[in-house]
Amino acid sequence: MELRPHIEKFNRRFAEVEAALSDPKAFDNPARAQELSREYAKLKELVATGAAYIKAGRDLAENRTLQATEPTDSELGTMAKEEVARLEAELKRLTIALQRGVLPPDLTDSRNTIIEIRAGAGGAESALFAADLYRMLTRYAETQGWKVEPMDSSPSDLGGLKEVIFGVNGQDVYKRLKYESGVHRVQRVPATEAQGRVHTSTVTVAVLPEAEDVDIEIRPEDLDIQVCRAGGHGGQGVNTTDSAVRIFHKPTGTEVRCQDERSQIKNKAKAMKVLRSRLLERKIADEKAKYDAQRSSQVGTGERSEKIRTYNFPQNRVTDHRIELTLYNLANVIEGDLDGVIEPLMNHDLEQKLAALQT
Repeated sequence: MELRPHIEKFNRRFAEVEAALSDPKAFDNPARAQELSREYAKLKELVATGAAYIKAGRDLAENRTLQATEPTDSELGTMAKEEVARLEAELKRLTIALQRGVLPPDLTDSRNTIIEIRAGAGGAESALFAADLYRMLTRYAETQGWKVEPMDSSPSDLGGLKEVIFGVNGQDVYKRLKYESGVHRVQRVPATEAQGRVHTSTVTVAVLPEAEDVDIEIRPEDLDIQVCRAGGHGGQGVNTTDSAVRIFHKPTGTEVRCQDERSQIKNKAKAMKVLRSRLLERKIADEKAKYDAQRSSQVGTGERSEKIRTYNFPQNRVTDHRIELTLYNLANVIEGDLDGVIEPLMNHDLEQKLAALQT
């Protein structure tokens, strides 16, 4: 893809948005001003990336010429070779950033996110691994500067989690975490295994973009709302008051429960947030099925029944089956170092979308 025409387009649009924001009348419409401000921030980054891309391309050409004319064992030849390697890597990084800017924006990418983790096959070991995945994702959120908001959980007897639901708020949360949707498989010797045999267990992860009021219409008559006493671990105020809220959406049969807060009002608000996000997920999945009925995306559909990743503890190995990526740093990944997995998935997704644009 030739990127210079797109860089020029970014520059022109940046000047237009900058001029629009400099007009005091732009702030007479707060919603429009906010939209322009978001576009300005995105374009400012793309313009800077475009300038860096052009400079890196020019510097790379100069160093390649120098490398070709200087003896390989000379000081200048060695320096040129090192610069060529560095600039090639830098140009690749800048190319990917610009290509992402070329694609039409996915409006859900900037949304906050609700994550649901549930133990699957494997009994107690599955619940223990669900707790490991919860810790992995919350630690990754911390490294990104995102805020984690607990919503509901159901602990197991051995310190694991049968189910946990939590929100993650911040910049580009769904853009990065959506690739975690699916079935995660673990292969390791469980703590309860006396013979040292490796067991295989599964955990399902659902990553939902947080829905806004305009996305989903929910009629009061479609809801059955019940309050009950919170269960599980908690303080006296949690377990002795009718603060837990259960909401049943009659048209879809979707049920949501929230008991994390002591306040019934807060639990209801959180439960409604989860319900909206689940209904939005259904809506997006239905629209995608209609649009993409002929082929499935190579990145993965995010369906709960799809095995997306295997964590093999004896081999210190992580394998993402969607792109056949294998890393031998499981210890780091399980502690929240996920960029080495997420970035290749994002790049593969980008390649697929760019290919679709050109067909």
